[in-house]
Amino acid sequence: MIRALYLVYQICIALPIMIVMTILVSLATMIGSIFNDRFWGYWPGMIWGRLFYLVFLIPVKIDGLENIKKGQSYVIAPNHQSYWDAFLVYGFIGIKFKWMMKKELGRIPFVGWACKAAGCIFIDRSSRGSAKESIRKAESKLKNGMSVVIFPEGTRSHDGEMGKFKRGAFLISEELQLPILPVTIDGNYDVMSRHAWNVTWHPVHMTIHAPVMPRSNSGTDETELKAIMNQTSDEVFNTIRKSLEK
Repeated sequence: MIRALYLVYQICIALPIMIVMTILVSLATMIGSIFNDRFWGYWPGMIWGRLFYLVFLIPVKIDGLENIKKGQSYVIAPNHQSYWDAFLVYGFIGIKFKWMMKKELGRIPFVGWACKAAGCIFIDRSSRGSAKESIRKAESKLKNGMSVVIFPEGTRSHDGEMGKFKRGAFLISEELQLPILPVTIDGNYDVMSRHAWNVTWHPVHMTIHAPVMPRSNSGTDETELKAIMNQTSDEVFNTIRKSLEK
């Protein structure tokens, strides 16, 4: 009975509210970012992310905010359980950032257009030079405390388990000498998996872990750099996985 009532609530009340809010927030971001994308590229999205959890009555617990140093730029690396991960990170990470995402997402009406206006970093994953291009684009954005969010798995989980990490986040960390900020997202797969068409009520927990500092330097050769990236990737993966297993 409660599940049926929640389904009616989300279809008749929550979903219409958030469709309207998504359009309004996207328009505010697109217009405001013309003048100041540091402000308008973050604050409307932060409010939008929090509203999703508020309107859909999903409780959120955040741990580890003390691991974020004010004014420091990070490569933020969360696991990827659901579309709802974007709402969670936007709403509750607490620092300004740009998304790094595949270029196809920029075509999504309103949301994709707003991300483009806000200066998010779009990557053509079919291009052989996409890794170097991502570094070039990131370097121009990550200044004065601006961070970047990259899902190292590259796509949402198929079964709730973590997938293999790609190297993009770790390459940017080493090339730009920025700390990786591991983030564990737990519960969003139960809220709305990639196979679901509706939202399921479930608590969500986000844990922000201690940053992992870059290990390379200007004298590091390519072979050593790959070994360093693999080591960092394994460390971040294991940190997130252990938090999920608690």
